[in-house]
Amino acid sequence: MGPSALRGAGIGDALRALGHEVEDLGDLPVKIPETQGPGDPRLKYLREIREVCELLRDRVAEALSRARLPLVLGGDHSIAIGSLAGLARHHAARRGRVGLIWIDAHADANCSESSPSGNIHGMSLAVALGIGPAELTELAGSSEPMVEGARAAVVGVRAVDAGERGNVAATGVGAFTMRDVDERGMRAVMEEAIKRASAGTAGIHVSLDLDSLDPDYAPGVGTPVPGGLSYREAHLAMEMLADTGRVISAELVEVNPILDTRNRTAALAVELVASLLGKKIL
Repeated sequence: MGPSALRGAGIGDALRALGHEVEDLGDLPVKIPETQGPGDPRLKYLREIREVCELLRDRVAEALSRARLPLVLGGDHSIAIGSLAGLARHHAARRGRVGLIWIDAHADANCSESSPSGNIHGMSLAVALGIGPAELTELAGSSEPMVEGARAAVVGVRAVDAGERGNVAATGVGAFTMRDVDERGMRAVMEEAIKRASAGTAGIHVSLDLDSLDPDYAPGVGTPVPGGLSYREAHLAMEMLADTGRVISAELVEVNPILDTRNRTAALAVELVASLLGKKIL
C-alpha cells in the first residue's frame, strides 16, 4: 500500500511541476504474505522476496539503459536488494561502481545468524555489501558485492542489534549515527557521506527509509524509533544530494498508510523526493 499512498500524495504531479518527465511503470506483483508460508524462520519469505527483487532488478536495469532515473516506491526495505542489483548489473557492464547513501534509523546489517526476527528487510544493507545468502547477494549476477563499503554510508542510525555491529565494522561502510548528527550537524555528516559515495563511482543511489525521521514527523512507518531526523535535517540532506548532480537512482521505503495519520508520512516523502530531484526554496 506504500506506493498507492505516495501516488495519492501527488508524487507524479510534484515531479512534473519541477520539469521532470514522469513515467509510472505500475506496481510489481507481490504475493500476499498471509497466503504464503514464511519458510526458514531465519530468512522469512526468502523465495518470495527474491522473486520480487529479480523483477525489480530487471526493471531498474532497463530504465537505466534508457537513460532514465529509476525512483522505486515501497514497501519494506528488502526492495533495496532489487534496486541495487539492477544498478550494479548495469554499471558493472560499463566497468563502473555505484555509490550508496542509506538514510535509516536502523543499520539493516543483520544476517540470518544475527537477526532476532528473521526479517530480510533488516538484512538488506548487509546483502548489498556482500553479507548474506547467495540467493540474494549474487542477484546482480556476480559474487562481488553490489556496493563496496568504502563507497557507502548509512545516515541517521539509532537502533542497532548487538549481532549486526560486527557486520557494520566488517563491511567498512561509513556509519553516521544520530549522535554524529547531534554533535557535528547534518551538513558535516552529509558532506562526508557524499564524499564517500562519490569517490570513483558512476553516481549515487539514495535509499531513504522514512523511519529515519523522528516519528513526530513521520508516524506512518512499521518500525518507528524516537530521536530521529527533524523535518529540516531531512530536507537539507536531500537538497545537498541534489546539489551534487550525481544522484542516478533512489527509493522511498517503509511508508505504511495503515499506521499513518491522514497520509502525512507519504506527503512528507513526496516533499523530500522533490527536494532530492531539484526543488529549491528560492
